[in-house]
Order: sequence, then C-alpha cells, then structure tokens
Amino acid sequence: MLFGLTLDALILVALAALLMGIAKAGFGGGVGVIGTPLVALAMPVSEAAALLLPVLIGTDFFTVGHFRRSASGRDLSLLLPASLVGVAAAALAFDALSDHDRALKAGVGALALAFVTWRLIAPRLTGRLQQAAPPSPALGGLMGALAGFGSTLAHAGGPPLTVYLLPRRLPRHVFVGTTAWFFFALNLVKLVPYAWLGLLSAQRLALALMLLPLAGLGTWLGVRLLRGFDERLFTRFVTVLLTLAGVQLLLGRGLMTYFR
Repeated sequence: MLFGLTLDALILVALAALLMGIAKAGFGGGVGVIGTPLVALAMPVSEAAALLLPVLIGTDFFTVGHFRRSASGRDLSLLLPASLVGVAAAALAFDALSDHDRALKAGVGALALAFVTWRLIAPRLTGRLQQAAPPSPALGGLMGALAGFGSTLAHAGGPPLTVYLLPRRLPRHVFVGTTAWFFFALNLVKLVPYAWLGLLSAQRLALALMLLPLAGLGTWLGVRLLRGFDERLFTRFVTVLLTLAGVQLLLGRGLMTYFR
C-alpha cells in the first residue's frame, strides 16, 4: 500500500489524473468531470475531491498560460461572483454530510450521469443556435452559482458553465480560454473551504504532488492529440467510463468489479 491506498485505488487515482490533464487541454468537451467519480470509487467523496484539487490547480497554470489572452472578461465578470455563492453552499453541504459519505457518493453519481445526459443532448442544442446570444446577467448568475456548487462538491462545474457559454457562440479559442480562466480562479477559491473543512492533509497533498507530472503529461498529450485525433473517440471512451462510475456510485454496488 502507498499513502494508505490499495493498488486498484492507486490505478484509479492515476487514471483520473491523466484523463483530467487531457481534458484540461480543451480535449473532450469538459470531460474533466471524470476525476472525482473515478477516485470516489476508492475513497470518500470529500477525500477524492481534496486529493484532486491541487492536481487541477497545477494543470490550470498550463492552460491559462496557453490561453492567457483568449478569455471573455465580460462573461467572467458575470460568472465568477455568482460562483462564490455555489462554493459556499457546497462547503455547507460537505460539512452537513461529512458523516454520510453514501449520500455524497449518490450525489456525485447523479452528477456524473447528468453530465452524460448533457453530452448526449448538447450537440442537438448547438445545431439549433442561429446567432450569438448577448451576455445575460440572470443566466450567468444562475449558471455561475451552479458551476461553483458542482465544482466544489465534485469538480463537476463544466455542464452549467457550458449551458451559459454555448448560446454565446464564442470562437473556440475564446470559449476554451474563458473556461480555463473561470476554473483557474474558482479552483483557487476552493482552497479556502477545503482548508476550513480540514481536507487538505499533508499526506493528501504529498500524493497530489506525485500526481502532478502525470496530469502534466495528460495536458501535453491533449494539446498534441487535438491536432490529429478524433475528439469524439476520446469523449465516447470517457463517457462510457463515467457512466459506469456514476451508476456504481449511485447504486453503491455491482460495477466496482470492472475496476479490480
């Protein structure tokens, strides 16, 4: 055992770090949500989220550097303040459910399956958009808060953010840049409630530090794969994996054998 984790748990953690790194490069349409559901198969949700947060921040530095001039400041000014409300609500939920990990895992499983559903319907919605929508304070506030909640609970803030950004019809590099800067700022903010909840232990931080090179490798791979690989294949693979993990977490039995 290493850091108190069994071999199958370490494999899940390593796989999650690699896939999240690839997704952070803009590959796979937000499938970085895979991380927490995978790792939560092997440990409590709060520990899984805390373990992956430093890994995410490490990869964030790469992505915001790559897209440092591509973000939409106007949209970020609507989304980020509202996300603080979601962060606070999720921190209170963590605190209230700290002794009820089964409920937290069911919630993360539901979020995972909600993301899979979103992945199925999003292309149809995209095809119906005829022109770009103007920035919406109401929608930005709602989706920003939901993104802050989902991101704090399970690093699953991508779908609400996409719901807001999709009608904006931003150029791809601006869309990815806005997403990168949003989660970079949000992940830094999340350090506060995670520290307040006592989730950032020295052992967890040490393991996260060991995972950073693997996440960095995933980001490097993602940038290069984007140039000559069909994004849909990667997205389908992660969607299947996320569906299995989501069902396992929601039901609490049965599918763990696939990961052993």
